[in-house]
Amino acid sequence: MTGDAAQMAATGSWVATGLGMGLWVYGWLGEKNPIAKMRFHDAGMVLVFSSIIVRVLIQDRAMTWFDWVLVVIAPLFIAAALWRLKRTGGMTNSEDR
Repeated sequence: MTGDAAQMAATGSWVATGLGMGLWVYGWLGEKNPIAKMRFHDAGMVLVFSSIIVRVLIQDRAMTWFDWVLVVIAPLFIAAALWRLKRTGGMTNSEDR
């Protein structure tokens, strides 16, 4: 990967990490509805774990055992969060249930 593309990917991954952490914190502090709170946490988890995978894959050094664990575990968390987001899609208001 060229230096510019790698730098752009790294910058984008840090932005996604910030957005994901912001969604996670907002889910804890700003949302009262439990379903909506879970959806904020799941969306944040998808963003954070996706950005971690990007940073692991674009790094210049050889992958360590911890990097391999992240590459194997992160897609499982992403899939679980996306599955829960799909299942709770129309349940954010109490009138929808």
